[in-house]
Amino acid sequence: MPIEYRYGSVFDAEHEVQTLVNTVNTNGVMGKGLALEFKKRYPEMFRDYRVRCERGEVRVGEPYLYVSQRPWVLNFPTKKHWRNKSRLEWIAQGLKYFVCNYKQWGITSIAFPQLGTLNGGLQWEEVRPIMEKFLGNLDIPVIIYIYAPRGQKGSQGNGKPA
Repeated sequence: MPIEYRYGSVFDAEHEVQTLVNTVNTNGVMGKGLALEFKKRYPEMFRDYRVRCERGEVRVGEPYLYVSQRPWVLNFPTKKHWRNKSRLEWIAQGLKYFVCNYKQWGITSIAFPQLGTLNGGLQWEEVRPIMEKFLGNLDIPVIIYIYAPRGQKGSQGNGKPA
């Protein structure tokens, strides 16, 4: 299935897709941006994430699925420490891991943010081709949300927003 691009937030799809992707670090902090919003909306998921971090179970390159009520949350580590930047190789490793495991996990539809951009410091122009390489030929619906501040949402569709 082709990737669908939309402007907005992954939360715009929380009643439409089965799984939302949350970008996280590996040290148990969800203090800014998308991760902070996930922490507020899904406090049980945050507690689980923090415990996993304390046990050293959260690693870059290995997103993990939190299953409770819907939506499910795929915590996707894009950086080790919240102060540091994301790395393209960690995005690629994590996407490869996702592609190898999504069927086993039972994921049937998913919404991604622009991985590693904004607070992660990566450029969308570098991240987009990596996401397209791994997600472009999956057999489930995949939506990638292009960040747009409130009130500045653009058009939706299968085009490739800049």
